[in-house]
Amino acid sequence: MTERLDQPTPLEPMPADWQRALAVVAHPDDLEYGGAAAVAHWTDGGREVVYLLATRGEAGIDTLPPEECAPLREAEQRASAAVVGVSTVEFLDYRDGTVEYGLDLRRDIAAAIRRHRPELLVTLNHRDTWGGQGGGGFWNTPDHKAVGRAALDAAADAGNRWIFPELVSEHGLEPWNGVRWVAVAGSSMPTHAVDAGPGMERAVRSLLEHKAYIDVLTDQDPEEYCRSFLTGNAQQAAARFGGRPAVAFELFSR
Repeated sequence: MTERLDQPTPLEPMPADWQRALAVVAHPDDLEYGGAAAVAHWTDGGREVVYLLATRGEAGIDTLPPEECAPLREAEQRASAAVVGVSTVEFLDYRDGTVEYGLDLRRDIAAAIRRHRPELLVTLNHRDTWGGQGGGGFWNTPDHKAVGRAALDAAADAGNRWIFPELVSEHGLEPWNGVRWVAVAGSSMPTHAVDAGPGMERAVRSLLEHKAYIDVLTDQDPEEYCRSFLTGNAQQAAARFGGRPAVAFELFSR
């Protein structure tokens, strides 16, 4: 009897023994394109989730100048977060489209980690492409790559007193070494998953809150577009999660 080599490796359930999460992404709507069903599931269970966005997405709509686009997209993000039980949404005010990986970004994320003290840090795909485990797929944006990589590094920075000592001396933010996992959404190499079923309807409504952005992104009916995108991704993960639609993450332990 030979072992079948074409069976996908099952996705493990995400750890559940935590209380606080910080989700760090580049733009408004990043968390809604796949992660919101997991967030709804977590907040339903009494867990606290905070959103931290590097930009206000002001370069995301060609027909709106940045000074008009930024407050609109911020408002949509706050409304979107509220749908899935998130009340705290913070912005770092980096310039949309030009975020660079570096010490400033690591410091700002580390400061947020120290303020909110999460056990779970959530971010978005930091690799060069979307899909294509062996290469290929669609090219990722510089902002996503920079923020995702900086979030992974900031998880350790937040616990080291001597990397950014000014966080203590100038801001009173003592080190927090309590981040136990970093979960990367949108990874081509997922290892874990969250059941998307209980939170899917709210995930669809959460993405729909980004009305101004979706209106220029597609001619498809907005609800049909949001539902087909989110359920399609969840069904892809189902094959590795016991047939249950799921939000997949690549999980790094610390």
